[in-house]
Amino acid sequence: MIVASGGAAAVAGTAAWGAVAPSSQLFGPTVRRTASARQIALTFDDGPNPAATPQLLDLFDRHSLCATFFVIGKFVRACPDLVREISARGHAIGNHTETHASLFFQSRAGIRDELARCQEAIAAAIRGEPPRWMRPPYGYRNPLLEGEARRAGLQVAMWSKICRDWKSQPPERLIERLASVVRTERPSGDIVLLHDGDHRSLGADRQHVVRALEHWLPRWRDAGMEFVTMNSPVSIQGAARSARN
Repeated sequence: MIVASGGAAAVAGTAAWGAVAPSSQLFGPTVRRTASARQIALTFDDGPNPAATPQLLDLFDRHSLCATFFVIGKFVRACPDLVREISARGHAIGNHTETHASLFFQSRAGIRDELARCQEAIAAAIRGEPPRWMRPPYGYRNPLLEGEARRAGLQVAMWSKICRDWKSQPPERLIERLASVVRTERPSGDIVLLHDGDHRSLGADRQHVVRALEHWLPRWRDAGMEFVTMNSPVSIQGAARSARN
């Protein structure tokens, strides 16, 4: 009985790790690094957000770089012009589900609906092809996600750096955390998870994110880093191969 209980606990622990760990491939291949140690992919979840996304777009224009925005379908429907602006400025757009539901608890039909409705909202807003990448809310996955993502023409994108920026805070705290993104002695090809919105409502305060990136973007450039999006052929090719291995 003790052995059986221990085995069940081990299985449950493995399943929990597979569901939430960014590096886990247990429930299907994911991408969490760029192809080159000198490449950074800045990615933003939970938008679009009229209170912050336009400021980020202007900041990125000043530094001639592009990022990836994983958007929530219900907010895309509320702010289609902003999503269109993100795309028009050359940034990549990804699927972050329709309602920011935890996919760990979703049925196959539930996952399919969350992905499909977000894809439809994005395609209507940008008047073009829907995204090729999705990021599960909270990073939570279950064994059904891979098949449904593939069915929708999507690959799963995770991250190598998470900066705990989802709550309002002094920018200095985020500036300090972002110092780990680029270690010039050991660059690692990071996909960085940040937030331009809040899944609970539009209008979230993300000034700490804007201020922290104002600090770091020129410094990362000076360190010789290249900024890529999840749609970068070089980034996808190398990272997708490593995810399958």
